Amino acid sequence: MSRKSTEPPPRAEGTVGSAAAKTVTAAGRGVPVAEAEAVPSSDLRPHRIPAGERLLMTGNEAAAEAAIRAGCRFYFGYPITPQNELTSYMAREMPAAGGTFLQAESELAAINMVYGVAAAGRRTMTSSSSPGISLKQEGISYLAGSELPAVIINVQRGGPGLGDIRAAQSDYFQATRGGGHGDYRTIVLAPASVQEMADFVMLAFHLADKYRNPVLVLADAQLGQMMEPMAFADLREEPLPPKDWALTGARGRPSRIVKSFYWLAGDLEAFNQHLAEKYARIQAAEVRYQALSCDDAQWVLVAYGASARVAKQVVVEARRRGERVGLFRPISLWPFPTQALRELAEQVQGFLVVEMSLGQMVEDVRLAVEGRAPVAFFGRTGGGIPTAEEVSRELRELRAAEGQEE
Repeated sequence: MSRKSTEPPPRAEGTVGSAAAKTVTAAGRGVPVAEAEAVPSSDLRPHRIPAGERLLMTGNEAAAEAAIRAGCRFYFGYPITPQNELTSYMAREMPAAGGTFLQAESELAAINMVYGVAAAGRRTMTSSSSPGISLKQEGISYLAGSELPAVIINVQRGGPGLGDIRAAQSDYFQATRGGGHGDYRTIVLAPASVQEMADFVMLAFHLADKYRNPVLVLADAQLGQMMEPMAFADLREEPLPPKDWALTGARGRPSRIVKSFYWLAGDLEAFNQHLAEKYARIQAAEVRYQALSCDDAQWVLVAYGASARVAKQVVVEARRRGERVGLFRPISLWPFPTQALRELAEQVQGFLVVEMSLGQMVEDVRLAVEGRAPVAFFGRTGGGIPTAEEVSRELRELRAAEGQEE
């Protein structure tokens, strides 16, 4: 289903689609966060920044503050640009909130510390940037294999290898295909503003607890470093399952086991089938996207994150010229909004996918469209950011080739 966006003009042109009973709006407001059985009440105490107060923050700082407000009291990380402001904020503010900040000796150590706290049933988080996230992949696979909730933030930078510290979106494959070994998935949310950096981190903690699954917030250097006006939402409670699996000490109750190892033949296959059933529930309930001016569009731009900001400018300018162009912005990169794109493909002349990579999300778009309409691609890589002029020129050439130039 889809519902109208609640964001203020002029951003109220889009709709946000979700199969969930509660969904995040295009501006991200009204995100459910936690409830008492899942988060100790001491972790949800009042904060020094009142809800609704407008202020300027970087994306990295907004994500860190949002995690604290969501009840995260354990952060483990290792410095890497361009997400260091997040780590710095946590180092300053987490102890003041009664929590634990620890700069680990490596990314491997940090993700395994997250595993330990998650196994004890407490909300925990780590963050890094592309090469650091690669080092965490074994631990993320172990989290998924043990069904432990945790939040991981990737503020992407250029690659491969050390690459550079500029914005990129070349970790899409890694994020949406699990990244580590084994048949597993992480829920992936893609913010496109500082406001959404905060809102989606809060949402990530909720989804992690709801499904006992790691959730990845996939940002980039531009979103992490940029500063915009934003406000933190009121914490809204939604029922969550009790953490009756957590390792909290077995005095007075049977012992519990958190593991990802299955020795007997057939046990692992049965467990993987259990995971597949859970992933199917996630796909049915947690698809999120924004559709902007798509109702009568001939051509639709498909972009996420910072690239969607550029694509939105192209759409606004095209509409002023009377051109029927729309924007489809996936918010959940996994589960991907396959069905919504498939339905849209029945009414448009074509799609142009815009990414800061050599072409990764475009493969999911083509899988969704299944040949119903042509899917073109425009990308910049290695720290290059597409400009509105470049995207507009590419779109004009595509439309001219189809004989649609107006």
